Amino acid sequence: MNQRTLTRRAFLRVAGQASFGIGAGLALPQLFLNRTRAATGQNPSELIRVGFIGVGAQGRNNINALIKHAVAVCDVDQSHLASAAAHVEKALGSKCKTFSDYRRLLEDKSIDAVCISTPDHWHALPAIHACEAGKDVYVEKPMTLTIREGQVLEKTARRTGRIVQNGSQQRSDTRFRRACELLRSGYLGRIKVIHVGLPGTNYADRAKPPLVPDREPPPELDYDFWVGPARWRPYNVNRVHYLFRFFWDFGGGQMTNWGAHHLDITQWALGMDESGPVSIEASATWNPDGWFETPQTFEVIYEYANGLKVITRSPSPRTGCRFECEKGVLHVNRGLLVTEPEELLAAAPAETQVKLYQSAQHYQNWLDCIKSRQRPICDVAIGHRSSTVCHLGNIAIRTGKKVKWDPVKEQIIGDPALAVWTDNPYRAPWKLPQV
Repeated sequence: MNQRTLTRRAFLRVAGQASFGIGAGLALPQLFLNRTRAATGQNPSELIRVGFIGVGAQGRNNINALIKHAVAVCDVDQSHLASAAAHVEKALGSKCKTFSDYRRLLEDKSIDAVCISTPDHWHALPAIHACEAGKDVYVEKPMTLTIREGQVLEKTARRTGRIVQNGSQQRSDTRFRRACELLRSGYLGRIKVIHVGLPGTNYADRAKPPLVPDREPPPELDYDFWVGPARWRPYNVNRVHYLFRFFWDFGGGQMTNWGAHHLDITQWALGMDESGPVSIEASATWNPDGWFETPQTFEVIYEYANGLKVITRSPSPRTGCRFECEKGVLHVNRGLLVTEPEELLAAAPAETQVKLYQSAQHYQNWLDCIKSRQRPICDVAIGHRSSTVCHLGNIAIRTGKKVKWDPVKEQIIGDPALAVWTDNPYRAPWKLPQV
């Protein structure tokens, strides 16, 4: 068990992984297939019953947003699990089911859909298994830890006909949609360059003190399950929960934390939801004391086939997306949409030539699409492509090499040594299904 004693509980879990065919995606529908009336749209008035996988900080936010739909919670941390269940029961006045193993939740045919708010390395596999189990999915951003995971998840969602919404909620924000419509309608003329500003690394704000020794995990945390398919590492309080994102085995730093939001908007503004950049170069600095693994600062330059460059920096004094165009500048961020000069926005037409997918509320859009079976505003393919942009940036950061990308074949080209970075081996017995 990779440096750990094989306890009876661990043995039973490993046996369960084998018997439930974790590596055999095609076998799962026969085991779990769930065809409830709400999930198939046969009864649009029926309440969609949602199970929540991962109920820490962001998981609790998602529960609150979907509280009337909450029927089950799942977490490998028993303190998180108990707190979330009590919260749901107090809010609804009814019993909330609890699970420590998400696969047991997926077996429950009374659950229509799942909301996944786990650490990044646990996004793809539960989402894939949920699709195989006949359940629709809301999965937090970044949608995946690797490019290969996104390819598998997209194909699985399409094969199973599941609705998968990625939690890039800026697509359901009026300001971001308005900005993208103006840009794609050519109101500001040709886009000359795009600057994407991301916050700086906030590891030191959360880890106090920043360096502590590895130790045994607390009894309430099933740490072996928490590590899951990632490379085994001893427990450290500064590598779990929020801080996981600053270690490569579990997350991708601020590139996948905030870049997943703002680079998603960049893709939308460029009409690149089905494509992406063709070359990526990066530079970075690292924490001199080795507190964390992801970069302390970075700059990534993406180039698209038409020569347009997207320059992404962390930290940046101006966060959000800044489009420098022929007629002026448009800057959009949460709660902000401005132009330089100001008159450009004031004089902008209310009706633009390009009309984009309109969603007033990200969660409601997902629920509506579960009933209508229409694709949501941040569909699995969109989430995959936007996550891919982030992953390509991190590959350039980690290797120091220029990455050449074929967005049609979804392959790194010209360098076989770089191409292997699109995937990451899973720790046994977990397996990424083959498609």
